[in-house]
Amino acid sequence: MELAKLQNGSDIRGVASEGIAGQAVNLTDDAVFQLTAGFICWLQKRLGKEKVSIGVGRDSRISGPRILENVKRAAEYCGVHLYDTGLASTPAMFMSTITDGFSYDGSIMITASHLPFNRNGLKFFVKEGGLESSDIKELIALAEEKAYQKGEGGSVEQVDFMTVYAKILADKIRQGTGKDKPLQGMKIIVDAGNGAGGFYVEKVLKPLGADTEGSQFLDPDGTFPNHIPNPEDKEAADSISRAVLAAKADLGIIFDTDVDRAGAVDSEGRIINRNRLIALISAILLEEHPGTTIVTDSTTSSGLAKFIKKHGGVHHRFKRGYKNVINESIRLNKEGQDTQIGIETSGHAALKENYFLDDGAYLVTKIIIKMAQMAAKGENVFDLIADLEEPKEAVEFRLSIKAEDFKAYGTKLIEELKQKAAEDSKLIPAEDNHEGVRVSLGKQDGNGWFLVRMSLHDPIIPINAESDEEGGLKKIVQELYQLIRSYDQLDLSPIEAYLN
Repeated sequence: MELAKLQNGSDIRGVASEGIAGQAVNLTDDAVFQLTAGFICWLQKRLGKEKVSIGVGRDSRISGPRILENVKRAAEYCGVHLYDTGLASTPAMFMSTITDGFSYDGSIMITASHLPFNRNGLKFFVKEGGLESSDIKELIALAEEKAYQKGEGGSVEQVDFMTVYAKILADKIRQGTGKDKPLQGMKIIVDAGNGAGGFYVEKVLKPLGADTEGSQFLDPDGTFPNHIPNPEDKEAADSISRAVLAAKADLGIIFDTDVDRAGAVDSEGRIINRNRLIALISAILLEEHPGTTIVTDSTTSSGLAKFIKKHGGVHHRFKRGYKNVINESIRLNKEGQDTQIGIETSGHAALKENYFLDDGAYLVTKIIIKMAQMAAKGENVFDLIADLEEPKEAVEFRLSIKAEDFKAYGTKLIEELKQKAAEDSKLIPAEDNHEGVRVSLGKQDGNGWFLVRMSLHDPIIPINAESDEEGGLKKIVQELYQLIRSYDQLDLSPIEAYLN
């Protein structure tokens, strides 16, 4: 098969298990072997040495053990030393390349994040961070050319890195609070979604004194029997919200499968994700770094922009995609603009102080430190976002493009829409938009905004719209509909159903 078809941006993703009709396995044993060998070859060339060390970890997916065996097979074939960390988180696998006592030349994480149980994939890291899309293309080319060489002395060693990684997080909370058991008297529960996040209860929260009774779905189970392991999923969010209320917890935490994303729930069961989560971590960082820039994806609300400005920060909207917001944050810092975080509404949050690594466990660790500091003064951490203005109404549409060349069709639609927006006096184009078309509408036309953009990889036009008044959203969507109704290769039925 063509390995290139398995590339998804800066990741490898494919169907790894049978079980869903019409979805044949394409992340095969041979594909995993070749891709791993391609990565080893790429790493050897990059470092200019044959003997490289590589760490590998996996999440709880049912295909993980099979894929791991083929990663091992490739490592042994290429003559490299492979360190198997077992069940691990994606951020931990990066940390294994820079942590004293480990410091692997590269690492591999076997995961497909929140995708269905039959999917899996590979993420690759070096000491500078995750591989870019261009790097993945290079290693795929090396794999397809079979540029890798058979080596001698290949071996596999079991290591316990997750305990070391967890201690780094626990020690950070101790340092931030000045106490050995700073969470004594607090009830904090975790929903790991049957992924890899259960370690946070046993190895971080409990040693710090927290009461974690009421935590749920900590046992790894790659069939994900309870809910989709995705903090954005409504069923998942509702589940942790109910658990917090039932346990009378001070804080609820929910991770995705591989722990690179997180969400939170306050003691009243209110879900702290998307704009609320960005506002919370922004408030914390702006206290520590006054005036810093907060990079977000393009779908954040106008209320969040006001919040960041009010708290003395600079809001910089950029393109969707966690690698996009991370790379933009790094770029701004290089240009001399202090930027402490790149964060998506999906929960991907990468902090400057943490190597710009999108790490859900690190994000909640920062929140917990602030929570403990404020609790000691009789204050509530969630009061930090009391002044966040939230939209009265919001909606998201995902419109399918039926045209064969969907990228060309979508690009043409976006460009024409930009022109239409510029010519329509009711529409106010956003000055700080870097993706698609974002326009605001005044009070008489719905009092809100809409964003039309291209999906990163799929034949989809995602549309987000918000209004700051009851009944305003339909006016905004109606206005948008008039602008795009003539595009006959665009499936408008979701918008039409909403308006009717």
